Amino acid sequence: MTRILVVECKQEISSFNPEPSHYENFHIQRGEELLEQRGMNTELGGALTVFDARPDVEVVPAFGARAGSAGLLSGQGWERLARECLEHVDEKLKEGVDAIYFGLHGAMGASGELDPEGHLLSEVRKRVGPDMPIVISLDLHGIMTDRMIRQINGFAIYHTYPHVDFADTGRRAASLLMKIIDEGIRPGVVRVQIPALVRGDECITKTGAYGDLIREAQLLERSGKALAAGIMIGNPFTDVPELCCQVLLSVDGDRAAMAAEAEALAARFWAQRHRLQGKFISLDMAIEQTRYIAGPVVFTDAPDATSSGASGDSNLIIRRILEQRLNKRVLAQIVDRPAAEAAHAAGVGAEIEVTLGGTVDPARFPPLPVKAVVETLTRGRAKLETMGMPLDAGRTAVLTVAIPGGGTITIVVMSRAVSLFDRAMYYSSGLDPADFDVIVVKSPHTEYRMYDAWVEKNFNIDIPGATSANLPTLGHTICARPMFPLDEGVDFTPKAVVYG
Repeated sequence: MTRILVVECKQEISSFNPEPSHYENFHIQRGEELLEQRGMNTELGGALTVFDARPDVEVVPAFGARAGSAGLLSGQGWERLARECLEHVDEKLKEGVDAIYFGLHGAMGASGELDPEGHLLSEVRKRVGPDMPIVISLDLHGIMTDRMIRQINGFAIYHTYPHVDFADTGRRAASLLMKIIDEGIRPGVVRVQIPALVRGDECITKTGAYGDLIREAQLLERSGKALAAGIMIGNPFTDVPELCCQVLLSVDGDRAAMAAEAEALAARFWAQRHRLQGKFISLDMAIEQTRYIAGPVVFTDAPDATSSGASGDSNLIIRRILEQRLNKRVLAQIVDRPAAEAAHAAGVGAEIEVTLGGTVDPARFPPLPVKAVVETLTRGRAKLETMGMPLDAGRTAVLTVAIPGGGTITIVVMSRAVSLFDRAMYYSSGLDPADFDVIVVKSPHTEYRMYDAWVEKNFNIDIPGATSANLPTLGHTICARPMFPLDEGVDFTPKAVVYG
């Protein structure tokens, strides 16, 4: 019987969100609780389908921690999280294990530790020695660091954005781990770092230039030339030393040939770097065009994308719609605990005077005074449409604010930030985006069917925020420089590093 230890620790952060995250942000699963992910569209859910199909494999669940994207994890929160994770690993190692699957994101960051994934992998490797296979799964928005690579035997990386292949990535990681065990192979890793940060519509893998490059990586993997292949574009909002884009191959065989393949793929990526940038419209221009569009439109508030680590308390779009007296039915979201609490205290049907926004990031979003009617009160519970994972936004209220001269803004006010890359929080509040003329979406992209399939236009709004795709405006201070597009005249010649 082969005993496989299962561990998970996942969070994505924005270094430009002024509010730190804490241990309490994490949903913790200990021991057998991890197996609740069986059948779910998660990496662990996919990995378990592989392990469960093998009668000679026993899963040893240790510890799982998942948090929504947020600001830098506090030092105290990180210490507690890392300690608890490793304590549970230690307990399971006493029972004896033969291999390890570790589900990670790649864009964590904590005060005092800017490579949490590398730290956890290093500590686990110290405990099990050099020979035990360790395979990890990663988000393509993660950063694979040198320290991480030196601890692992293999990996699997998302191939889709917007992400839908959570379970598939877990299956690929688990299948690679079983191949290493069954055949006794010792894979190496080929890595090419690319000094570029990218965002924008061309990063959508189904339709964009990035997807074309991903399919080249998939060809290497599916043809058997590489055991695993991926192109990670990092999270440009996670300002850490090794932030970059990179080509990664897991190889068993001719390392030199695979290094040449990786360099060629990196060169093709570099040639597309200008396409792989955001395309924006000013907020005023989007409002003016919307006046004369009959069908529904989306205002994409990517600069305040909670799924990328932003605070969710931007009121800039709401403010300007009110100032510009847009006579439309508008649906919006915002994180504002005091406003949600005030609504719950007043009750459904009450008219309240509150400020909206700027509770976390007032420097960017000065609080906006409004008079609003409380339409609905909920506990803020929902499930993500794609993954089925739970969301808990705390006390949540639906408020309506009259737009001077006609029109209304219906605002879902949440007590805490949750991922808003689908319609879950709108639906759980009894609202259907299709019933509105303008829908504000705090995510750079959503699955095509959710909005783009039926709206007349999706405006990518250029406004300030902790996750703005206008990358030179963010203020990176830690990542390696020069870096495109933060700097002018960046030169790049692909050079692979091969890890044995």
